[in-house]
Amino acid sequence: MRETSNPVFRSLPKQQQGGYAQFGTGVAGAQQVAYQADPYTTQYPPQTGVSRPMTIDDVVTKTGITLAVLSVVAVISYFLVSANLALATPFTLVGALGGLALVLVATFGRKQDNPAIVLSYAALEGLFVGAVSFIFANVVVSGANAGVMISQAVLGTIGVFFGMLVVYKTGAIRVTPKFTRMIVAGMVGVLVLILGNFVLAMFGVGGGDGLGLRSGGPIAIAFSLFVIALAAFSFLIDFDAADQMIRAGAPEKAAWGVALGLTVTLVWLYLEILRLLSYFQSR
Repeated sequence: MRETSNPVFRSLPKQQQGGYAQFGTGVAGAQQVAYQADPYTTQYPPQTGVSRPMTIDDVVTKTGITLAVLSVVAVISYFLVSANLALATPFTLVGALGGLALVLVATFGRKQDNPAIVLSYAALEGLFVGAVSFIFANVVVSGANAGVMISQAVLGTIGVFFGMLVVYKTGAIRVTPKFTRMIVAGMVGVLVLILGNFVLAMFGVGGGDGLGLRSGGPIAIAFSLFVIALAAFSFLIDFDAADQMIRAGAPEKAAWGVALGLTVTLVWLYLEILRLLSYFQSR
């Protein structure tokens, strides 16, 4: 399986000798081959401790559940902040730091297929997304139509997601090791630039705007467009990783890991589109 730019996917078990981790090898693998050869006559002896292979339906279902939890909590968070602006900061910090902590636990602890962790992450990110959405639409951009701006960001995120899914399915852009390395290098470069911009801004460089990457000017708009493109192309790598897992016979519970990885990228994309829209609304 190719390495993916998404750390959640990267930490999932890899295919080994025609199987997926411990699945697809030995007796279980032989039975799967037999079933594919003659699905109507092959008899399976009862097995314990072996889950069925993951399917695209599992990925869609688990991702849908994860996004539903995130969306519900985000709406609640938004209206709570609108009623009490003092909640914006704690909701943002708790959601962002808590979500990051769970992603790290899931990634390095190899617990990304744990539904409790995935759904807890979704709830924390919902808390963060709701608060940040209110801040961007009502504080950063005063006088803007918050509902329209947030709806545009949501529709833009959905449009990019399905657009890249079509690109992947049609093979318009092939996911190769070189392509993956380019995306990973771009992500590292963006992270370094953001951290550098933050440090320079703290020391008052550029009038407190640092390199101007988040100032709302032409440089900031160009930077946001680049980050959006980077997030969009990273979907291709995530789709390919999920596809390889399905082909390798990954266990059903691995779909939670796929849902987590896709949700991480979706939140990243949504926030960057929302930020870009705030630039245009402020002009």
